[in-house]
Amino acid sequence: MRMTCPPLRILWSVTIFAALLAGCDRSPAPPPTTTQPPAAAPAPAPAAAPGPRVYVSDETGSRVVVINPETRQVVQSIDVGKRPRGISVSADGRSVYVALSGSPIAGPGVDASKLPPADRAADGIGVIDLASGTLVRKYQSGQDPEAFAFSKDGRMLFISNEETAELSALDLESGTITARVKVGGEPEGVTTRPDGKVVYVTCEETNDVRAVDVETLKVVATIPTGPRPRSIAFDQAGKIGFVTAENAASLTVFDTATHKVTKTITFPRNAGSPMPPRPMGQVISVDGSRLFVSLGRSKSVGIVDIASLAVTGSVEDVGTRPWGIGISADGRQIYTANGPSGDVTVIDAASGKVEGRIAVGGSPWGIAVVAGR
Repeated sequence: MRMTCPPLRILWSVTIFAALLAGCDRSPAPPPTTTQPPAAAPAPAPAAAPGPRVYVSDETGSRVVVINPETRQVVQSIDVGKRPRGISVSADGRSVYVALSGSPIAGPGVDASKLPPADRAADGIGVIDLASGTLVRKYQSGQDPEAFAFSKDGRMLFISNEETAELSALDLESGTITARVKVGGEPEGVTTRPDGKVVYVTCEETNDVRAVDVETLKVVATIPTGPRPRSIAFDQAGKIGFVTAENAASLTVFDTATHKVTKTITFPRNAGSPMPPRPMGQVISVDGSRLFVSLGRSKSVGIVDIASLAVTGSVEDVGTRPWGIGISADGRQIYTANGPSGDVTVIDAASGKVEGRIAVGGSPWGIAVVAGR
């Protein structure tokens, strides 16, 4: 290949121009270059949790089942340990916590002496990292944990210990139980009041709710309920408390300032229901106007108007014994965990119509809904 060189006069002109520029430069000479270590790369931001997702504890399957609510498909099954029941999302939305128990399954009136021995090493609170979809930690929990609630600042976990009639306070930073509060027999549902000052626990054996001061960890009130109280919920202002009483087909309504019962709301039995209503789990609508209550063996969900404190309707044929209940971040869908039928029901919140049922297998117990990205 023949290469063409630029004319000499052009090269000469460029050389003279460069020399003139150098002579006119009065700036000091640059310091000698030195080799600097490369700057450290910024730490990667924590991976965002996938979403939206519905997390379902499977009591007999030792796992948490993950559902994509947009496709209504099971997308993952996470082994977590024995008897996962109570389940909840962390305040930052990056983890799901689940109560694990080594106690054998036993219904009311079962002779404990005929049950297999408990595996106390299995007791704990498991933590699932949502980004990786794996169990990353197991906290202390006290004996036979069933349900729990976070403190308002997210630093503490309050756990019901069914067999020891205690409420355990777990410090999440140190990972240790800092207090054990004696409560009524067979404690189950645990909920922190919206202002964060009091945590409440239902006690099935003594038919009451114990109110525990978060600062002193002392019982400050006992609220009588109908037989076998299961769960507690509050209106958005935190002024009204609702307690499901399974064997009374009712809700006990109480004033959170005085801890006095103000009303009892009874769920009517529908003609087509196989059994009377058995109120269990509950969730408030996103706008705060309605309370959705899973009614257990009646295979239905009751709807309560918060303003009038009256039952305004029900959703029938949602599945066998709906217990755990959750609501989507936009408030459009209600989800119920139906243990004996091994599925999760999707309900349209506006119309109260069943939109579908998602087979998950095992014994679905609790529901935790993650909004995701």
